[in-house]
Amino acid sequence: MLSIVDDLGRILRLESAARRIVCLVPSITETLFALGAADQVVGVTDYCIHPRDGVRSKEKVGGTKNIFVEKVLSLRPDLVIANAEENRKHQVKRLEEAGIAVFVTFPKTVDGCLKMIRDVAALTGTEIAAAPLLESIAAARAEVRKRASGRFPRVLCVIWKDPYMTINRDTYVDGVITEARGVNIFADHPDRYPRFPIDEAARRQPDVILLPTEPYHFLDTEKAEFEAMGNQIPAVRNGRIHIVEGELLSWYGPRLSRALRELSSLFF
Repeated sequence: MLSIVDDLGRILRLESAARRIVCLVPSITETLFALGAADQVVGVTDYCIHPRDGVRSKEKVGGTKNIFVEKVLSLRPDLVIANAEENRKHQVKRLEEAGIAVFVTFPKTVDGCLKMIRDVAALTGTEIAAAPLLESIAAARAEVRKRASGRFPRVLCVIWKDPYMTINRDTYVDGVITEARGVNIFADHPDRYPRFPIDEAARRQPDVILLPTEPYHFLDTEKAEFEAMGNQIPAVRNGRIHIVEGELLSWYGPRLSRALRELSSLFF
């Protein structure tokens, strides 16, 4: 009997490792494949795009926000993996009311990501395969901490446009930036996803500006808008406005070790 506590504090019990999994979280779908559990995955969302060749043959159950519940049920899963923010509560509740075991994740930090990997490995019987993945993340953390020196840079990470939006400390993106030894300039904002005018960004004097390729796909056009703030802004003056791979910031799982190393290289 498996007994594991999910990120909502609920105890999930399974007779044995899951054999028919529907995953509603793109980054966890990628994690499942990285752990060697591909054959145990029977359904994924339309946004589960990695690994490309692996997910192509899996049944699609809709988008992360509009799951086709009947389709999920038709796949006869013994486990559904969901996320407290990416998926809708009422749809998860419908699955549970139908008797489906649902494991809900909600990582907000690097340690939360590590817990997710360990939990998913336990649920799928892939603990041995998880060990090198966890070790690679630990090695990346150690490298970053050794590299970081002096004052940690003040970082603005923009996640949306019209209006411009960023993140506070209650988010996984902030957790990755913090672990890479950056200081999120909106960490203390009361909103998880603060909206801000560009002059507010200028007032906070970021040393580094990150423009991810998702969820909004920032391009050189937006980079030029931030460069127009002027050389009184350290990030502009020092040429430290970077368009970065969005999945490195927001996908938890096997990408984390590369995320820490690449962000650290931008910060120091």
